[in-house]
Amino acid sequence: QVPFVESGGGLVQPGGSLRLSCAASGFTLENSYSIGWFRQAPGKEREGVSCLSLRDGSTESEDSVKGRFTISRDNAKNTMFLQMNSLKPEDTAVYYCATLFARSCNGMLAHMGRVVDYWGQGTQVTVSS
Repeated sequence: QVPFVESGGGLVQPGGSLRLSCAASGFTLENSYSIGWFRQAPGKEREGVSCLSLRDGSTESEDSVKGRFTISRDNAKNTMFLQMNSLKPEDTAVYYCATLFARSCNGMLAHMGRVVDYWGQGTQVTVSS
């Protein structure tokens, strides 16, 4: 069973917005320690973008997305989100959601990939005019 169903990616012009969604399936998202989003641009390694701890509320985001991207979740919908505003061409990538085995997101951004419980299948985001 696929743990997540991702949606919301697509083609958007620079300065536009997208909201990515990841609906959890077969497990309860709020029982996870933390949730996170990753991205992988063409020819680059996958990198952590944003992390939210469901235990202590801590968040951490990659410097280039601070003030533009917001991670959140809706327990009633068993879904996590990444709201992306003021998109730039350099945000073009495949975006992946994940649950993380980490009680806090403080200092976790560089280590997120090592503590993933479940991965989403990825959704393409292309920012281009």
